[in-house]
This record gives sequence, C-alpha cells and structure tokens, in this order.
Amino acid sequence: MKLGYIGLGNMGAPVAQRLVDWPGGLTVFDLRPEAMAPLVEAGARAADGLADIAEADLISVTVLNDAQVREVVAAIAPKAKPGTIIAIHSTISDATAVELAQCWSPHDIHVIDAPVSGGAPGAHKGELATMVGADDEIFTRIKEPFSKWASLVIHAGAPGAGTRMKLARNLLHFVAFTAAGEAQRLAESCGLDITALGKVVRHTDAITGGPGAIMLRDTTAPVDQDSFWNPIFTHVRGLGEKDLSLALALGEEMSVELPLAALARERLAASLGVPHAVPSREGEVNG
Repeated sequence: MKLGYIGLGNMGAPVAQRLVDWPGGLTVFDLRPEAMAPLVEAGARAADGLADIAEADLISVTVLNDAQVREVVAAIAPKAKPGTIIAIHSTISDATAVELAQCWSPHDIHVIDAPVSGGAPGAHKGELATMVGADDEIFTRIKEPFSKWASLVIHAGAPGAGTRMKLARNLLHFVAFTAAGEAQRLAESCGLDITALGKVVRHTDAITGGPGAIMLRDTTAPVDQDSFWNPIFTHVRGLGEKDLSLALALGEEMSVELPLAALARERLAASLGVPHAVPSREGEVNG
C-alpha cells in the first residue's frame, strides 16, 4: 500500500513523520514547501501537486475545515484509481463525511472519516486516538498504517460515525474547559492561587481519570437496581450532589455565579443513570 499525506501542520506533520519508513513509501503535500522539507529529508517524496498524490492507495487529509476538505477531495478523487481510500482526519460535519462517502462510493473511491484526539502532544508521541467511520473491509485495510501514529484505533461504525464520536468527545472536552473557568472564578473570588488549583486538578485527574472514569457502561439507560454499578454510581451521586451544593453555597457567599455547577447538581443523578425516586400523585414513591 502506497501512502499519501495532505496537510502538514501542527497535527499532520508529526503524524506523517511516523509514516516515512512505511514499506510502500510516503508521498506528502502541503502548500508550504518548507513544511514538506523535513519529511523529504527523512525519506518521504514531495508531491508536485494534488494530482500527483492521487496515485497513493491510502491518502490522509489533515486540513482546517469542511470547505478545505471538500476542495481536497474534489481535486484528488477524480484522479484516484478504484479502491483508493481517502481518510479525513479533520474534524468536520458528520453530514459532510457521509455526503463525500456516498458521492464517491459508486466510483470505488472510499472516503472515510477518521478524526483524531490527543492533540499535538499525542501526535508527536504516536499516541493519538482515531475514531474511524468506514465499512469493515476498509477498516481492516487502514488499521496497520494508522497504528503507526495512533495507539488507539477505534472502529466507530459506518462513514460518519467517526465524526459523530469525535464531536461527542469534544463536547465533553470544551464543556470541561468552561467548567474549569467557573471553578477558577470561584477559587479566585476566595483569594486562592488558581495556578495551584490547576496543579491539583492535573494531578488528581491523572489518578482518577477525570470524566472518563464514569464512562464504563454500554448504555445511558437508568442503572438496574441489581446492577453491579448501582451502588457505585449511587455513591458517586451522593458525593457529587453534596460537593456541588457546598460549592454553590460558597459561590452565593462570594457573589460568584456558577450556572454550570447548578445545572450539574440538577442533572448529575440522571447523567449517572441513578435518578432520584419521585413521589407519585398518591404519595407513593416511584423509581
């Protein structure tokens, strides 16, 4: 399998670097010659243009947005040979991923979505996670080369599924950033060193796993009463509601608005799958 790589920015360059010794060879392309130079020195071949890179069997694309993805695919897909795989590593709309896959499938060109998670540090270490939207046969073909730069290669499902999984993952990422800002404002209002708070958060998240520590069930339905998880998540619910109530009380005392904390206290139980029992109209308690 001959490999091609388009887009050699902060993410693309370190990923492509891990493919320069691929037995079938690597051809790279970027609008900036200086971005291609280090890879060429390491053993890759520089493409003269997008038409040149279309000769590869597996072409990875790491560009900025939907518009650039569409432009690149429109340039290389018509020139690619049947059986070629075009892997989109950019985070785009799932509708774009599905549309491109459906558009080129009749031509035996396989446009798959394989967004990545782990940022530039993960790319440099070869420890990215990639979530692949592709059929089973195509996933089998890409797993080995992808494993050169990703330590976790997940088959999310059909085209579009990889992007949907990435969007869900990033939802958590940026909601957590917003919550971090709220926590910092509370700490700052109390005269605390918020850089020290950051050290505590990074230290303890490395131990507990952060939000991922509760993402172990295969459904979001309420936990059965006799489930292994019931006492665990009920315990977490109790701790969380207590601590969120204390934080909200402190915020009120310090005149700091904490809207995410209030929403979290309201929805924590349901999010954990252990909602509180609610009284029925007859005064009985229903689960």
